[in-house]
Amino acid sequence: MIRIVTKKRLALLEADTHAAFERAREATEAAKEASGRHTVELFAVTDRAERAEATTDEVGRLLAGAVAELSAAQEDLLLKDIELRRLREDLTEALVPARQVFLLVHYGTPVMVYRSREDAYADTHGASADATWGPARTFWADAEWLLSVFTFDPAARGFRGSLTPLAEPVGGAA
Repeated sequence: MIRIVTKKRLALLEADTHAAFERAREATEAAKEASGRHTVELFAVTDRAERAEATTDEVGRLLAGAVAELSAAQEDLLLKDIELRRLREDLTEALVPARQVFLLVHYGTPVMVYRSREDAYADTHGASADATWGPARTFWADAEWLLSVFTFDPAARGFRGSLTPLAEPVGGAA
């Protein structure tokens, strides 16, 4: 079969070829533009993901610091709670009247009141180690250091002294 090609047909084929090349070039340019947009979007998404990861790491560090601070605050709160309970017990104990108090007297002058005999002996107020601690024979002023005991009397709602003066001889009789 022989086909005769005319100029007109050749021109149409050539125009179709140019149109096909033009469409291919446009499609290639569109593909390049789309590829460029996708690359830019990929870089933007990657950048956002890296920033999100960095933010997550920073939030993790902040959260770890906050947890450490919370733990320290809870420990401090627990210690303060223990101290508060101890102080409440001390206050409750202090509000209950003592059965005895001890008055330290120096030549008749009251110096200090103590809850226990041991506290009084521990706090000497400058008394020498060989100072005489004893009861006054007639008056408090007679003793250099005197520790007088006062006992709580519920009926009187107060303390009564235990120091009783020695009886004086009547009329000089012994």
